[in-house]
Amino acid sequence: MSEYDYDNAIFRLATAQEAEPEDYTGEDGLLYCGKCRQPKEAYFAEGKTLFGRDRHPKECDCKRADREKREAADREQKHREEVGRLKRMGFTNPAMQEWTFENDNGRNPQMDKARFYADNWEAMRDENIGYLFWGSVGTGKSYLAACIANALMEQEIPVRMTNFAAVLNDLNSRIEGRNEYISRLCRYPLLIIDDFGMERGTEYGLEQVYNVIDSRCRSGKPLIVTTNLSLAELQNPQDTPHARIYDRLLEMCCPVCVSGENFRRENAAQKMDKLKTLMEGKERR
Repeated sequence: MSEYDYDNAIFRLATAQEAEPEDYTGEDGLLYCGKCRQPKEAYFAEGKTLFGRDRHPKECDCKRADREKREAADREQKHREEVGRLKRMGFTNPAMQEWTFENDNGRNPQMDKARFYADNWEAMRDENIGYLFWGSVGTGKSYLAACIANALMEQEIPVRMTNFAAVLNDLNSRIEGRNEYISRLCRYPLLIIDDFGMERGTEYGLEQVYNVIDSRCRSGKPLIVTTNLSLAELQNPQDTPHARIYDRLLEMCCPVCVSGENFRRENAAQKMDKLKTLMEGKERR
């Protein structure tokens, strides 16, 4: 673009105002919008001009509404893209992206505690308060934790939800950079460790578990843990390596007993019923 063309473009942007067929000129000599009846031009201050013109473009109400609508749509698209990115990075199990408060069936009696945590995240973060969801298998502990994670990621807050089996596999595959890996876990505003206690209890494994939990504790950031271990087991560890880990967990996390029905067993029963119905339907044909 030549200098002349550039200056010409600037001139048009600064002074021109496109007129729609329904627009009209008001008694003040300004161009008015035929839809909202608001001026699409405004005069410069007395004695001021630009490129010899005494007026400049002005946004009428409907143009402003159109712009705000476009900007809102752009913001929403960028927000959805960022939330999608956070969820892809945040969960080791993609199915957990659908474990939300909105999809809850209303049957978990501890759901109000999960909602409280998400609704009061800033206070939980500032006070470094975590949860230790403990209870029997299949009672919805992981679902509660994932609901919190999804709610925070919807606010564009990074969360990492993983388990120690995955963490140990990652650490074992690294010859170097193990400290950086643990540091990266600790940089997440919220870290969630799912199914704690299911990993192999080797000396190396226990040491790495302790390193992650201890590093998280020293980072001053909250931790949420789900476990099938009972509170009595956590408070009465079997040996010193486990005692070091459990003491750290109980220092950081408030125990929440997750009671109720075994949802996995119920889901399995429902699938069996569906299978029987399908088989009976085939036999009638």
